Amino acid sequence: MQVLVLNCGSSSLKWKLIDAASRQALARGQVERLARTEGAHAAAIDEALRALDGARVDAVGHRVVHGGERFHDPALIDDEVVAAIEACAPLAPLHNPANLAGIRAARAALPGVPQVAVFDTAFHHTLPRRASTYALDPAVAARHGIRRYGFHGTSHAFVAREAAAFLGQPLERLRLVTLHLGNGASACAIEHGHSVETSMGFTPLEGLVMGTRPGDLDAGVVLALLREYGQSVDDVDRLLNQASGLAGLSGVGNDLREVEERAAQGDDRARLAIAVFAHRVRKYVGAYAAVMGGVDAVVLTAGIGENAVAMRRRILQRLDFLGLSLDEDRNADARVSDAKRVADVGDPTSRVRVLVVRTDEELMIAEEAAKVVAGRTAVRQPGPIPIAVSARHVHLNQEALETLFGPGATLTPRNDLSQPGQFACQETVNLIGPRRRIDGVRILGPLRSKCQVEISRTDEFHLGVDAPVRHSGHVEGSAPITLEGPKGTLTLQEGLICAWRHIHMHPDDAKAFGVQDGDEVQVEVHGGPGRDLIFGDVVIRVSPKFRLEMHIDTDEANAAELSQHATGQLLTPEGEELATTAATARLLSRRPTLRRPALTGA
Repeated sequence: MQVLVLNCGSSSLKWKLIDAASRQALARGQVERLARTEGAHAAAIDEALRALDGARVDAVGHRVVHGGERFHDPALIDDEVVAAIEACAPLAPLHNPANLAGIRAARAALPGVPQVAVFDTAFHHTLPRRASTYALDPAVAARHGIRRYGFHGTSHAFVAREAAAFLGQPLERLRLVTLHLGNGASACAIEHGHSVETSMGFTPLEGLVMGTRPGDLDAGVVLALLREYGQSVDDVDRLLNQASGLAGLSGVGNDLREVEERAAQGDDRARLAIAVFAHRVRKYVGAYAAVMGGVDAVVLTAGIGENAVAMRRRILQRLDFLGLSLDEDRNADARVSDAKRVADVGDPTSRVRVLVVRTDEELMIAEEAAKVVAGRTAVRQPGPIPIAVSARHVHLNQEALETLFGPGATLTPRNDLSQPGQFACQETVNLIGPRRRIDGVRILGPLRSKCQVEISRTDEFHLGVDAPVRHSGHVEGSAPITLEGPKGTLTLQEGLICAWRHIHMHPDDAKAFGVQDGDEVQVEVHGGPGRDLIFGDVVIRVSPKFRLEMHIDTDEANAAELSQHATGQLLTPEGEELATTAATARLLSRRPTLRRPALTGA
């Protein structure tokens, strides 16, 4: 599929024609200095189409900066989607109107070609509430849509995927800090493939120092400028968006190369600009390592991240306490391109890998658009999927069992569970947290190689712990918990998780549904009156040992007011329901590149 990717700004149009299967750019171009008048974008797109000289266009992918609360994935564009993007314009007044102008012009120029919107904010939809919420009156925040959205999501998602492939590790097993460092700059904590923290917030002003934007700033500074120093709202807007950051600090401009050149000549303002920029990025690296309970790799990308050797050195110094060590020669020699996307600049002894990755947001948009368009004709076979509630429980290894129940202890089966070979045990343990305890938590068998305790968000608050959302078995860097048994106690340094909602499938089921192990789907559950909920990012787990069943925790089941025998039903990607029986839930199947469940209460 050949996808025309359009990135429409207020004064420019960047375009690229990409073969999504081969990942090759077939043509590219840019139209600069667009007039701020009606029809300018239409003329620019006509110019791009002339440059293509009749080349086939199977789909159009549009970069859209802000998707607000609604858009968590790429969307096939129709009139309703256009209206929804327009409704988000107040959240990104410099970007969404220009994106919309490009969409309207492209739909008019290519009326028979499917068009897809890919949102900068979508990747960060998975932020837990503690990361996306500002400490404001919730009523005020809800009324005005004030929350942390995050940006540069397409770039963060792309380089995370490339880094995982380079490291030869599944993305869902890695903890990454990705640094998109260009004229716009942002950091992202990606835990097991999903954004859990990011530096940009309600707008792209928050976070790192940028070319012309200050990043983190005491809101009192804005109030003082408005109240005490006679600045107008427009004055402050210009200051924060156009005259701050590297440009404002250095007095030279927003090009780091020029700032570094002036600093080398002894200019103190330029030196300070460089120091503040590096300090802010380094601070975020350390903070995000703490958020994730560790970090496996730091990834640098975009203009500064890919090319600024000295700035990379400044940012990554004094991080030895994380186990991160830069190799000076590798850093100096690092070159990335479309042909060689990744360079390893870490010392061979460094526990935390350090990678420079060539970002390609256009390729990411093309691949996402191709998946959406291809999915329109996908055929899925129907079938009811039982939904089961997974209560809090404990998995133990033999050593832990003997510590808690005495030497030579064995598990005593109480009743079989729905999954073949699994059973609930007579034995229970008590969970002891920093705040409170939960007694009588059931152990499940058989024994495992690692201990794991699965709880709900309500349990987490009760115990006074902060447990990450994880796939079962992925306990590295998770939360600690103390277990109390009749013969002893055991403190696990890691192992406490909130379980990722998932669907167990036998390979035959997966084939029938048209999904694969690791795919993610959405489930709309019809609960009690007015309690319809969409459970996003339900991961598919496939094994010959599994029986078809979806697992959610008690919090989610209570929120949805599920009946005892609730079942699920697969839909086509366009939402057309396929016939089935006893269906009280609908599955919307797709394969987003990166997602994390937005758990109730998360």
